[in-house]
Amino acid sequence: MQSPCCCLLSLLLYLVLLSGTWADLEGTITLRLLQTSTFQNSSFVDTEGLSLLEDIKLGYFDKRTWSIHLYQPWVRSPVPQADWEKLENMLRIYLQKFNHLINEGAMQTDIPYPFVFQCMGGCVLYPNRTSQAFAYMGYNGQDFLSFDTKNATWTLSQNTTLSRYVKAFLQNYTAVRDMVEMILNDTCVGEMKMFLQYGRAALERQELPVATVFARTPSLGQLLLVCHVTGFYPRPISVAWLRDGQEVPPGPVLNTSPILPNADLTYQLRSALAVAPRDGHSYVCRVRHHSLGTRSLLIPWGNSEVVLITGLVAGLLAAVAMAAVVVLWVWRQRNHQPKEESKSRNSILSKGA
Repeated sequence: MQSPCCCLLSLLLYLVLLSGTWADLEGTITLRLLQTSTFQNSSFVDTEGLSLLEDIKLGYFDKRTWSIHLYQPWVRSPVPQADWEKLENMLRIYLQKFNHLINEGAMQTDIPYPFVFQCMGGCVLYPNRTSQAFAYMGYNGQDFLSFDTKNATWTLSQNTTLSRYVKAFLQNYTAVRDMVEMILNDTCVGEMKMFLQYGRAALERQELPVATVFARTPSLGQLLLVCHVTGFYPRPISVAWLRDGQEVPPGPVLNTSPILPNADLTYQLRSALAVAPRDGHSYVCRVRHHSLGTRSLLIPWGNSEVVLITGLVAGLLAAVAMAAVVVLWVWRQRNHQPKEESKSRNSILSKGA
């Protein structure tokens, strides 16, 4: 019986057995192969599978039809139809064996249902042409096992009856161990280099960031400057605040959110800087991104004088508005009083008559 991670890697790596030469792309490139299997009981398992090249989805496993569906059209074209059918057949066999192995381990170690098993494997290709492979297994959201690709050994991440059982199974079968080592250290990197040519256009896609700066006043003595940057791709970006031309160092007054995905396959983030309303400094949000080349996107907020003038103008407008309300009220009162006096005199005269 083959290792679950081994089978998953061999299956999904076959997906990228493409001809071609390595596109000399800049930066680090990572191929990730993911599997999540939820064991509801010994007879029902809900499985999801996903393959990613960086953040580009290559394909996923359709649990309803037990087949592979692709997100990118350039993944399918180099694979002959006969090979594709063999690939999907391998997937079905693998899942049957994987489910049997885990269910057997759960029964022998008295593990209660339901539980979740996860596998993640793949490799990283660095700009200097070196590479590093990785493989991890998880159980119920916790680290379970990891594979040492240099020594070809499995390491316990948690010391439980189930983890010892799975490790012993994986470690005792030398053929399985050797296959995992070969796939991670040789096949993964070799095939990813060939695969990059077909995905080069997607990997080199660039979208310019759009940035805006606005202010909030969480308290009377504090002004919060917010720089919102969105619509950029690829993911790496640098956002910093400049005070009088000097970068503000990390600290309690500076808070930058994680990089979050947008629905259109771009990214966004926010960087907030807490300042005093009248500190006399000027502030600029600086954005650096690969799509900008050597340039930087600079979005100024202004200085304390602008903030102060804005506050004074707002105060003056409020005072003028209050004065207008008072004048209108007095005018109405004066016009209303003669009418009341006239009505009163007419009433008295009518009574006298």
